[in-house]
Amino acid sequence: MKRLYFKPNTKVIEEGDLGDCAYIVEAGSLEVSKTNDQNNKQVLGRLKENDIFGELGLIDGLPRSATVTALENCTVKVLTKEAFNSLTKNNPDALVPIFKVLAARLRSTLKQVGCTPNHA
Repeated sequence: MKRLYFKPNTKVIEEGDLGDCAYIVEAGSLEVSKTNDQNNKQVLGRLKENDIFGELGLIDGLPRSATVTALENCTVKVLTKEAFNSLTKNNPDALVPIFKVLAARLRSTLKQVGCTPNHA
């Protein structure tokens, strides 16, 4: 996988931009933020080593849902659409971490908006 390097305060991805790849944090920490209706920055969280981000754009090709900014010198690996598609065909078990991230983020979002899942 290709590696990219970012200096502090550098935007890795920006909310609204089109994206067709995901990133895996190899070193450093990053901040995830979103612009709210009043045009103010709202910090959603922090990313650290082995965290993945940008996976929604990789899967659906829609604009980025948040901005990710390096907080310090960072190294990230790029997971391209081609590599993702290859994994789906040749090693689908390797996708489990991505799906776990998606599930955890969905649960967190539901909790933040006051929704709790019904347990049957």
